[in-house]
Amino acid sequence: MIGSRRRTRSTINVWPGYVDALSALLMLVIFMLLVYVVSQLYLSQTLSDRDTQLARLSSQMAEISRLLGLEEERASALEEELETARGEHSAALALAQSLQAQLEEGRASALQEQYDAEAEATRLQRSLEETEAQREEEQILTVSQRAIINRLSAQISALQKQLSAINSALRLQEDLTAEKEAELAEMGQRLNLLLAERVNELEQYQSEFFARLRNILMDNENVRVVGDRFLLPSELLFASGSATLGSEGKDELDKLADVLLDVVKAIPEDIDWILRIDGHTDRIPINTPEFSSNWELSTARAVSVVRYLAEQGVPEKRMAAAGFGEFYPVAEGTSEEALRRNRRIELKLTDR
Repeated sequence: MIGSRRRTRSTINVWPGYVDALSALLMLVIFMLLVYVVSQLYLSQTLSDRDTQLARLSSQMAEISRLLGLEEERASALEEELETARGEHSAALALAQSLQAQLEEGRASALQEQYDAEAEATRLQRSLEETEAQREEEQILTVSQRAIINRLSAQISALQKQLSAINSALRLQEDLTAEKEAELAEMGQRLNLLLAERVNELEQYQSEFFARLRNILMDNENVRVVGDRFLLPSELLFASGSATLGSEGKDELDKLADVLLDVVKAIPEDIDWILRIDGHTDRIPINTPEFSSNWELSTARAVSVVRYLAEQGVPEKRMAAAGFGEFYPVAEGTSEEALRRNRRIELKLTDR
C-alpha cells in the first residue's frame, strides 16, 4: 500500500517539469521566428533601397553619356567649321597670288604695248615731220602725199586710242586687285582675331588650372612650380627603376584629376587644348630586362600617368605623354640632390 502511494506521488510530480520544458522550448521557437521575420524585413528594405540607388545611378550615367555625346558632336562640328575657314583662307590666298601674277603679267604686257605704241607714234611723228618738211620745201603736195599724211594721222589717232584703252584696262585691273587684297586682309584680320580670342580663352583656363592646382599641392614640399609647369618628383609616384604608380602617387594624381575635370567642364569644346605629361630621368643610365634605356623608362612613366588620369575620367584625346630621358635636366651636377631633382614628371596645360 505504501509502495503504491509512492509510485502515484512520483508520477504526479514529473508533469510540471515537462510543462516548463515545453514552455521554454515554445518561447525559444517564437523568439527565433521573431528574429527571422525582423531580419527578413530589414534585408528586404536594404535590397529595395539598393535597387533604387542603382536605378538612379544608371539614369545619371545615361544622362552623362548623352551629354558627352552632344559635346563631342559640337566639338566635331566646330572643328569642321575651323577646317573650312582655313581652307577658304588658303583658297583666298592662292587666288590673291594668282591675281597678283596676272596683274604683273598684264602690267608688263601693257607697258610693252605702250612702249611699242609710243615708238610707233614717234616714228610716225618723225615721218610726218619729215613729210611736212618736204612739203614746205617743195611747196606743192601731190594727192598721194596728202593721202599718206592723212593715213599716218589716222594711224597715230588709232594708236593713241589703243593706248588709252590699255591704260583704262590696267587701272580697272588694279582696282580689282586692290579690292581682292582688301578682302584678303579683312579675312586675315578676322581669322587672326578669332585665333587670338581662342588663345586668350585657353590662357584664362590655364591660369585657373595653375592657380587651383598650386593651392591644392602647395602643402606638398616635394612638388615644385617652374614657369607654367608643375614638377612632381618620380619618387613621389614610382619606385626606383619602376613605371608602376604607388599609392601615394595615386593620391596626388587624384587631386590633379579632380581639378582638371572641373576645369574641363568650363573649357569650350572648340578650344584645342591638351595636358602634356613629360617624363624625365637622371643621367645615370639604366639597362634592365624591362627598360633598356632612360628613354623607355621616362616614356613608360609618362604613359602610366596618362592611363591613370584616363581611368579617373580625364578625356584621353586631351592628353599627351612624352619621354625625354636624361637630356633636359633642371639641375646640373651629379650630386644626390641634383639627380633627385632631375627625376621628375612635368605637367603643363597648353594648346595642341
